[in-house]
Amino acid sequence: MTVSRLLFVVGLVVSIMVAKQADAAQEKAADDVKILFDGTSLDAWRGYAAEPVSKGWTIVDGTLHFDGSGGGDIVTKEEFGDFELTFDWKVTEGANSGVMYRVGLDEKAPYLTGPEYQILDDERHADGKSETTSAASLYALYAPNGKKLKPVGEWNSAKIVANGKRFEHWLNGKMVLDANIGGADWNKRVSESKFKEWKKFATLSTGRICLQDHGNKIWFRDIKVKVLEGTPEAKVSAIPQQK
Repeated sequence: MTVSRLLFVVGLVVSIMVAKQADAAQEKAADDVKILFDGTSLDAWRGYAAEPVSKGWTIVDGTLHFDGSGGGDIVTKEEFGDFELTFDWKVTEGANSGVMYRVGLDEKAPYLTGPEYQILDDERHADGKSETTSAASLYALYAPNGKKLKPVGEWNSAKIVANGKRFEHWLNGKMVLDANIGGADWNKRVSESKFKEWKKFATLSTGRICLQDHGNKIWFRDIKVKVLEGTPEAKVSAIPQQK
């Protein structure tokens, strides 16, 4: 075999190996992403207080719509530890909702355990008067910085990153806040808020993702969660018995 032929064969083998490694990496990345809502099914969800998806949550034109009828919050059937959650949302005038994460099922309400990504019409809802309770805030604790919120009726894209003790909130492609659980700043803010009375607030290392019923109309679409490397394996928890 000539030197040029040998070099060609070696180059071909290397190219094949690199392509296989790239394919394996893509497959692993795909395995790490879970589709929570694709516009066709609510199979990934259940009610917070009971197993069936609560009244008022339906699929409308490929979106997950809550009609404001008071059915209650819904949560994922699976628990997640460290993750990146992406979703789109829009609201009607004056509407309020939220996405909570690392939520436990053993309290009366999801907000007793789970921090909240605020969803809001900032202009028309009273919570919009304070930055710490405005859209994309870590509700009542951290204000978003430099956000660009779309007008009511238009879709906003959001991302929540929970990685160990660090939380990030993103809005329309920009990180607007980050917070570190247990740090001096976090502890000070919590001690000066209503959360100081909620002993399990933001203490769970794994939990459900929760979509909030706040009595207003809200739409979600394209909800995906990427499990971050090193996170505890996502699991389905036992459904608590009704009391």
